[in-house]
Amino acid sequence: MKDNFDVFFRRKPALMLVALKKLNRARYGSILAKEVDCTYSHAVKILQTLEKLGLVVFEKKGRIKLIKLTKKGTEVANDIENIKKLIS
Repeated sequence: MKDNFDVFFRRKPALMLVALKKLNRARYGSILAKEVDCTYSHAVKILQTLEKLGLVVFEKKGRIKLIKLTKKGTEVANDIENIKKLIS
């Protein structure tokens, strides 16, 4: 049977937001992909959608792109965590 959380949310995008919030600092896409157990290319597609929604921003440091939550992204991640606690 599906986890109750999966009924309400797409698991990978929600987990990405929560993972970014936990350390409260910018992350590499490849590390984030490993943390939520998906391929790098899938993570990039999700992150591009999250960027369009204004939930994350990309910061370029030389050749490296770091991903960081916006204020709105932090609020959504908090809400996801709260909902997860309520239904668990």
